[in-house]
Amino acid sequence: MSRTSKDSLRKINAVLHRDLGYFFAALIIAYSLSGIALNHIDDWNPDFIVTKTTLDFDGSYDRKSVDDKLIGTFSRMAGEESFRLYDFPSERQVKVYYKDATLLVDLAEGSGSYEKISRRPLFYQVNVLHRNSIDWWKWASDIFAVMLIIITVTGVIMLRGKKGFSGRGKWLASAGIVPPLAALILQTLQ
Repeated sequence: MSRTSKDSLRKINAVLHRDLGYFFAALIIAYSLSGIALNHIDDWNPDFIVTKTTLDFDGSYDRKSVDDKLIGTFSRMAGEESFRLYDFPSERQVKVYYKDATLLVDLAEGSGSYEKISRRPLFYQVNVLHRNSIDWWKWASDIFAVMLIIITVTGVIMLRGKKGFSGRGKWLASAGIVPPLAALILQTLQ
């Protein structure tokens, strides 16, 4: 292959690497954020913020006294304008359901536990993508995975000499294999 052909291929490789990197930068960041969040799912809820509040309703009630008007009063004290429905998990409890919240009232004690759920900004949306919660997104995700391979390969062959793959690159790539191999070996031994 002539020197001009090699230089032309290197230029195409560099342009491909650069342009794919720019095009997929937002998705790389989104998947990275989601990956961090999902790695720590036992430590916090990456999708939702759950706010819990204890309420005191000043008095005690019995199941027979519960009607829409009383549920409306409980709801307003919880900061809700309207409720969807309510039911009785036990003789002394009524549970009220709202759009993104619930209120569990202990009728005998006159107290309640209000829980409101809201989507965690940014993390909810990137987790939807990462988990492929959208039916057709798996195909976009597959294309993205192939593009990451292309970005990696074009990056590996971009530089020549001591700073390229034939120089320090082969040692860094070899070192990069160690953590996943170690994790797989340790997991197999368990």
